[in-house]
Amino acid sequence: MIGAGHAGLAMSRCLTERSIDHVVIERGEVANSWRTERWDSLRLLTPNWQSRLPGFGYDGDNPDGYRTMPEIIDFLARYASVISAPVETNTRVTSLSAADKGFVVATDRGTWRCRTVVLATGACNVARVPAVAAAVPSGIATVTSMEYRNPSQLDEGGVLVVGASATGTQLADEIHRSGRPVTLSVGEHVRAPRVYRGKDIQWWMDVTRLHDERYDEVDDIDRARRVPSAQLAGSTERKTLDLNALTSIGVKLVGRIAGIAEGKAQFSGSLHNNCAMADLKMNRLLGTIDEWVTSKGLDGQIEAPHRPLPTEVEKAPPLGMDLKNGRIRTILWATGYRPDYSWLQVPVLDRKGQVRHDGGVTDYPGLYLMGMQFLRRRKSALIDGAGDDARDLSDHLACYLKQMST
Repeated sequence: MIGAGHAGLAMSRCLTERSIDHVVIERGEVANSWRTERWDSLRLLTPNWQSRLPGFGYDGDNPDGYRTMPEIIDFLARYASVISAPVETNTRVTSLSAADKGFVVATDRGTWRCRTVVLATGACNVARVPAVAAAVPSGIATVTSMEYRNPSQLDEGGVLVVGASATGTQLADEIHRSGRPVTLSVGEHVRAPRVYRGKDIQWWMDVTRLHDERYDEVDDIDRARRVPSAQLAGSTERKTLDLNALTSIGVKLVGRIAGIAEGKAQFSGSLHNNCAMADLKMNRLLGTIDEWVTSKGLDGQIEAPHRPLPTEVEKAPPLGMDLKNGRIRTILWATGYRPDYSWLQVPVLDRKGQVRHDGGVTDYPGLYLMGMQFLRRRKSALIDGAGDDARDLSDHLACYLKQMST
């Protein structure tokens, strides 16, 4: 196993239950990404009760709260201890290659030989920055969401946040409240209320089993795996943090950044369409929830349905911005992440550098994948989704090892 985050630990527990000897190799400490690659104020986007791993769950007195970074790290560290996960910490994999009847895993602390490997390094190893970043004028500081920790590291003055999924909206909110004027560049996004009909939106996704939709039940799994993360934030007030919430405090909206030429940023004219589409999809989701409530005869027991107001966008959003006039001092790229497979020498990568797989089973026998977006279920990338995926893939892995031994 490569990676000791929630996905790798869940798989470790399932392999232990099947008496399959294994080792978990981790480049840092358990939950390394949570320790080193997140901003200070981040809270988990899912409620505490939804932190469920095989044989382990939330046992506190605030099930509807959202864990802070230290709490997430402690949760995963305790899980590793409770399940006695065989983790080799501070061990960096330098190459993974195929060998006779298995694999060779070279690390900075020695070499391992094994019959199977599970890649559980996650999807967020490297910040994804668009090519237009190369044209940013030299006087403007740039930072990625992976590098950002808090507003104090930014220069005073305006900030252009590029990307309006969960990360971009949270950082736009925090930075604007620090006194730095924020402009948010908005592309395709997913809008959702934090609470609907008195329940957290994640509760609805869970109880209606929308989160359990399988990868082989959707029409276009490649498209489903590219859907941006919903505009959600974990806060003590359980507040909705969508574009309307941001504009209400003074954040300015522009369209998707399309280019930078001669020191001027150019924005797409699709802002209205992207917002209208996000509103439409949100209302479809809420309609599905309403239908489920009615089908269960619960209308009289649950709060009445309501709809958030449509996203407000000015009639003619700016299509350009002068980056040399001193008003924008920093550009923050909240444009997503990608995995790092620079060490992977097994021929399983497609032309975009992604691992080819069928629900976590790669096309190279004995090599598996965990912890990726919509791997086997819509909830796969969540802590709550790792358990079901690990059970499925550990079954497949056990069968493979049995075939190998006969």
